[in-house]
Amino acid sequence: MSVSVARKIAYEVLRRVEAEGAYASDVLHSELGDRVRQDDAALATELTLGVLRWRGLLDFFLERSLKKSVARLDLPVAIALRMGLYQLRFLGRIPARAAVNESVELVKRARKTSATSLVNAVLRRATAEAKEPAEKFLPAGIPPAERLGIVHSHPAWLVERWLARFGELETASLLRANNRTPRLSCSVHNAKRRDDILSGLQESGLRLESGLLLNGAFAVNGGSPTRTEAFQRGDISIQDEASQAIPLLLDVQPGNRALDLCAAPGGKTPTLARNAGKNGLIVAADRHAHRLRAMREQFKRLDLRETSLVELDAAKTLPFAIEFDRILVDAPCSGTGTLARHPEIRWRLRPEQLRELNHLQSALLATALKQLAPGGRLVYSTCSLEVEENEDVVAEVLREFPDASRVTAKEGARSISAHLASGVVARSLFDEMGQFHVEPGAYQTDGFFAALLEKNGKGER
Repeated sequence: MSVSVARKIAYEVLRRVEAEGAYASDVLHSELGDRVRQDDAALATELTLGVLRWRGLLDFFLERSLKKSVARLDLPVAIALRMGLYQLRFLGRIPARAAVNESVELVKRARKTSATSLVNAVLRRATAEAKEPAEKFLPAGIPPAERLGIVHSHPAWLVERWLARFGELETASLLRANNRTPRLSCSVHNAKRRDDILSGLQESGLRLESGLLLNGAFAVNGGSPTRTEAFQRGDISIQDEASQAIPLLLDVQPGNRALDLCAAPGGKTPTLARNAGKNGLIVAADRHAHRLRAMREQFKRLDLRETSLVELDAAKTLPFAIEFDRILVDAPCSGTGTLARHPEIRWRLRPEQLRELNHLQSALLATALKQLAPGGRLVYSTCSLEVEENEDVVAEVLREFPDASRVTAKEGARSISAHLASGVVARSLFDEMGQFHVEPGAYQTDGFFAALLEKNGKGER
């Protein structure tokens, strides 16, 4: 029996995620070229991301049968078991026989023939209880964080943090949002041709839905937008709606000097460039040369050739002789607001990393504030839900800069209100300190935080 193309791809992506520390979305992008049929690409993506989202629950069930930790198995065996059990529990359209037999074949292809009887036996036993709810098998008296962690497939330490901060109802809602397939959201780069661009996408067979957070965004179903002429021409880009909102908060004006300090992969820079216009100056910086090269190719597609790309370490003194009217610090972070899109993060992240990230983020923000012109605006943002990376960073750095302060919630709301979808109240997106929050699931987006800061002094040029 041969293994389907979709399962081969999913297996290889999962192997690289576990063995090499790769990100599933990056590997899937490279594996799912034009030669892969659309239905195979869809199943490979479903298997890959589904197994990563539900790995904790899958391992809970597998270990009941194995009587030992899945971590003690050879990696090919563990992946094959997880893939098989995911299909049995979550993909009812796939016959149980196919799920079991192809998992056995994956083990054979990995030259782990001695484990085929184990995989076959475990998955056949799992077939009988595949439709039973997880709650039925939980030990009596299990603590709330462990219970929710198993049922919703998240590490208990992360659930415990969120329970202390949000309470059980909100935490459970957040966990459910993290296990839903996120919307494939896009932005249009040429507003004047928007209607023609969207019509062309529909004619290519894609189904479009309006943005839930932003009136300029749209979501795609029924195919891949990267295979369309509109994408190749640079008319559209794929970007989460909350991510699209961040550069809008900067309120870049024509002629502004704008700096995107942690720009890679470059998704937010185009908005800055379009708003600054031909008389503006746009600088996009990153510390990694290979990421800058990838951005350069992307900017060619988007016809942003006048954007300056600079390789630098943004945590150190910046090499610019000028000050900037607008600065975006979209800081490296834990990514806990993106666990639906990047589910592998939940299994990699460790509590001590939050403090390490706090130190880096504080250094980045402090460096950027030194380069901000009087009267200018800076947006510090992350796709994290954690206080250490968000509110704590802003509070700590502002203590060092008495000439900088947060923009009020009213002013922040004014910056973005014209861009919001019908029914979204701008003020509801800001806390009492004027800080921007979008929680995962609220608008079917990733979770994002942003603080809008301004430097006191003379107005802009």
